[in-house]
Amino acid sequence: MKAKLLSGKLLADRIKEDLKDEIKTLGFPLTIAAIEVGDNPASGLYLKAQRKTAEELGINYRLFKLETKISVEELLKLIGDLNQNNSIQGIIIQAPLPPHIERYKIIAAVNVLKDIEGMHPENLGYLLLGKPRFIPCTAEAVFSLVKSTEINLYGKEVVIVGHSEIVGKPLSLLFLNEFSTVTVCHIGTSSAGHLEVHVKMAEILVVAVGKAGLIKGDWVKEDSVVIDVGINKIEDKIVGDVEFEKASERASFITPVPGGVGPLTTAMLMRNLVRAAKIQKSVSQ
Repeated sequence: MKAKLLSGKLLADRIKEDLKDEIKTLGFPLTIAAIEVGDNPASGLYLKAQRKTAEELGINYRLFKLETKISVEELLKLIGDLNQNNSIQGIIIQAPLPPHIERYKIIAAVNVLKDIEGMHPENLGYLLLGKPRFIPCTAEAVFSLVKSTEINLYGKEVVIVGHSEIVGKPLSLLFLNEFSTVTVCHIGTSSAGHLEVHVKMAEILVVAVGKAGLIKGDWVKEDSVVIDVGINKIEDKIVGDVEFEKASERASFITPVPGGVGPLTTAMLMRNLVRAAKIQKSVSQ
């Protein structure tokens, strides 16, 4: 196997060790409030990972499990209460939400200084301006893995497959701020038959779609960096969006699935929490 594995766990462990020291210097306990509406098995796994990481760091983790039929007004009332609670430094709105609740109306209701997911319109605006306050956690995890290779990003051809607000869009801004040349592909690219052409140009390839084997191994450019965000269950195996074995023969660096981006995402969430606590402390003084 030619490619070197990029372990998100190793990087996450280093970040968590640094966070432990930072948390000690704060001098007060940290608490996350996570809101889950309804019951979604996939989101349940992420919530479990959040709680586990929080406990490792001595962070209180409060989960508010709400009925699917909850009204928008009731949900906004809860968020308002959490916004006013000074013992809570971070608020998470777990996706997906039921169809009758508009996610971005709810996200916009979160206190912008407690938005540790980095999805509030104001925080996304700061990212657009190149002055990020909180970066969406998965996007920051991907970017950190790429930076860990110590490759100079200036002028690099970056191809991102997937244009979600959680990964693709914020990640494109992070790379643009490094003066990379960024191409964002999506379902329109694939429907037009152009996906393979763009992928073959990628010196840095990020795939975040959720479709097993979408990216063929022989599309991967020689000596490229491949970050696979996809998590797909095929029978009893978890696989990514990229044909791992074939891609590994061509890439210089590649993330495993599982064990790549996932472990780092929760570490980034906790790092955003510590940032939030510091900002809130400075504002209150």
